[in-house]
Amino acid sequence: MADRFEMPAGVCLHAEKVSKIYPGTKALDEVSFDVYKGKVNVLIGENGAGKSTLMKIIAGIEQESAGTLYMGGEKVSFKNVTEARVHGIGIIHQELSLFPNLNVYQNIFMSREQTRYKFGLDNKKHIELTKKIMDKLEHPISPQMIVGDLRVGQQQMIEIARNLVQDDLKILIMDEPTSSLSAQEVQVLFKIMRELTAEGISIVYISHRLEEIMQIGDYVTILRDGKFVAASAVKTIDVSWIVKQMVGKGKVYPQRQECVDWEKREKVLEVEALTLPKKGGGYLLHGLDFSLRKGEILGIYGLMGSGRTEIFECIMGLRPEHTGKIKLHGKQIKIKNVSDQIRQGFALVPEDRQRDGLVQTMNIAKIYPYLV
Repeated sequence: MADRFEMPAGVCLHAEKVSKIYPGTKALDEVSFDVYKGKVNVLIGENGAGKSTLMKIIAGIEQESAGTLYMGGEKVSFKNVTEARVHGIGIIHQELSLFPNLNVYQNIFMSREQTRYKFGLDNKKHIELTKKIMDKLEHPISPQMIVGDLRVGQQQMIEIARNLVQDDLKILIMDEPTSSLSAQEVQVLFKIMRELTAEGISIVYISHRLEEIMQIGDYVTILRDGKFVAASAVKTIDVSWIVKQMVGKGKVYPQRQECVDWEKREKVLEVEALTLPKKGGGYLLHGLDFSLRKGEILGIYGLMGSGRTEIFECIMGLRPEHTGKIKLHGKQIKIKNVSDQIRQGFALVPEDRQRDGLVQTMNIAKIYPYLV
């Protein structure tokens, strides 16, 4: 490929026919992609479409099998994340890449350390800057908190903060940054994103939440099965167009219209006076009552730290210190441990899939007997 490329107007990075081949699969097949300066460039597609692979190539985590990247009309290639960072490219990963045994400010300034007299670390400045960036994100988490003790949503904010302290940031890749955030926290993030684009920083945004795309996006590019499908300005399209391009058909499932008399349905689960004490005093949950009827989908909402996750931890046997009654089909059950709850028909998809939902050193066949 040529060492120079005539960049389209307003484009700060261009990927020209990029391919990535892994043993047994072609993750990207000659995908071309434009990143517009000072805009939110949305990249969408179903799982396995190649979105994260393309972003890893741009961020220097993976190297392309074929194709070329151009910035400012010049050919570029990144052997690692450090080289991409030198060109002003940062990435917020879908899977968190934090150090759980270190505290917040150590994670935020990892590889970007401030020094005093060129020798010692300036931790006073680290703490001061961490407080500022976390206040900007409306998450006043103590800089000295150990990251492993934080909830996934809080850790997601630390991941975001790490990239916002990069002084020479030109392109920020955000791979599903809102997956662990509440609606209020998403709006704070969108506010930060608009502040960044106003400063001329380009954002590449990956999300499966179509309503977010229509709210925050400026341009959208769609991949399917590792191939480029379509690209458009967001203001000229709608959700139906996006769905059709993503899946190859225009079917959008309608909302449920049937009327159901839920009062006549059997109560499958009843929770009465569920209480969970907090270390040091107070409560994480206090006197909580709710019921779930057969065939019902019950939504539980609340801000981070409101106790949503703790409810399910109590029901699944992860919080033996809880009090209250839990009934299954009208009969009170005694919760002993997670295995016992699984045998009684309970299942939990945890907040942190990687840490709590998988044993990554075991294959599926070996894990299955532990679940039944």
